Amino acid sequence: MKEEKVLLVDTQDRVLGTMPKLEAHQKGVLHRAFSVFILNRQNALMLQQRAWDKYHSPGLWTNTCCSHQREGEDSLAAGKRRLQEEMGLEAPLTPLFTFIYKAPFDNGLTEHELDHVLLGYSEQSPNPNPQEVTDWQWMPLEEVQRKLTEQPEQFTVWFKIIFERFYAHIKQHPCE
Repeated sequence: MKEEKVLLVDTQDRVLGTMPKLEAHQKGVLHRAFSVFILNRQNALMLQQRAWDKYHSPGLWTNTCCSHQREGEDSLAAGKRRLQEEMGLEAPLTPLFTFIYKAPFDNGLTEHELDHVLLGYSEQSPNPNPQEVTDWQWMPLEEVQRKLTEQPEQFTVWFKIIFERFYAHIKQHPCE
């Protein structure tokens, strides 16, 4: 299988080159990423529990899906691709915002991403890829916020960072 590469970017999201994904996480260099949030009509978020054999954050709960854009792939196309690959789900996506974060993991790796946050709506149940996802559930946004406060160790580092911004955005723009 071909080694996955990430797009290295500057703080203005201009591509500077590529690097193998694991190396980028070992060195903590800034790269482009995306995070997909799928809501249903009840404003519940589709969460996924990462597969137990992932090289970082195994078994932790996180947003619907996330990954990295490929060379020549825009964020919406990447989000739709990965939503299908991870969750077996199709949904129209809308870009919400971008931001930069840096988060170290216990295993010495570091996420340093310029993240494109994407929103979709669906009432469908996913058909998750078991190599990527152990479990999934719908959870009301208020409950997600409460669980992040009461049980933060159950969630990925990036989800704790992104959800705060996502939830604030959704509360300000409820009709998006």
